[in-house]
Amino acid sequence: MFLYKNRIVITGGTGRFAQSLKRIKTNYKTYYPSKVQLNIQKEKSILSYLKKKKPKYLIHLAGLSRPMSIHDKDISKSISLNIIGTANIVKICEKMKIKLIYFSSSYVYPGKRGNHKEEDPLLPINSYAWSKLGGECAVRLYKNSLIVRASMTEKPFVHKSAFGDFLTNFIFHDEIAPLVFKLLNLKGIINFGGKSQSVFSFVKKYNPKIKKISYKKVFGSSYPSNTTMNMSKFKKIFKKR
Repeated sequence: MFLYKNRIVITGGTGRFAQSLKRIKTNYKTYYPSKVQLNIQKEKSILSYLKKKKPKYLIHLAGLSRPMSIHDKDISKSISLNIIGTANIVKICEKMKIKLIYFSSSYVYPGKRGNHKEEDPLLPINSYAWSKLGGECAVRLYKNSLIVRASMTEKPFVHKSAFGDFLTNFIFHDEIAPLVFKLLNLKGIINFGGKSQSVFSFVKKYNPKIKKISYKKVFGSSYPSNTTMNMSKFKKIFKKR
C-alpha cells in the first residue's frame, strides 16, 4: 500500500501535549483525528481512517492519564484505552507498514535509585504506569516502532504545591514539542525529558510562590520517589541535529 512520506497521524489530538504539537511549524502534513474519526478501541475505525490518510508515521498519544487514581478505580477503562487501544493501533500499523511512535512514561521504571537507562529492568510505580507498560509490550512486538518514555507536563504547572522529595525529568510540553518531529525515523526506545531534579525545583523557577510538600509523607517512605532517567542517548541524538 502506498503511503505518503510527508503525512503523520497523531492520535489523542484533543490532549494537552497534542495542542503543543499543533503550534509547531513543520514540513509534514499532520492529522489530528477526533475520537469519532479514529476510535482506538475499534480496529475497523483505525483501519478505515488510516486507509484514507495513508500516513507514513503515526504518533500515538491517545489514552487515559489523569487523574492517576482513575487507573485504580476503573481498571476496565484503563485496560481498554491504554493497553487494548494501543494493541489495536499496533496491529493496524503493522498491517499497513506505518512507522509507529508510542509515548509511554518514565513511571515504568522502578523509581528507587534513579538515572534509569533505556535497557534497565522495569517495574512501574503505579497503576497508570502499568497500563503504559502494557502498551509498550504490544509496541515492542512491532519492529518498525519507537517507544518514547516521556517525563513532561503542561505550562503553567496545574498544582498549587509540588513535591520536594520526588525526583523526575519534567519539562514543559511547549519546550519539548519541537523535538518530536525529529524522532520520526528512530527505532527502539528513548528517554525523553529534561534535567533530573525534584518537582519543586523544576516548578519554582517559573512559580516562586509554589508550596513545597513531602511526597514521602503523602505516600509513605517505602514508595518509589526517584524516576529520573539517564538522558545520555537523548543528548547524543539531539546534539547532532
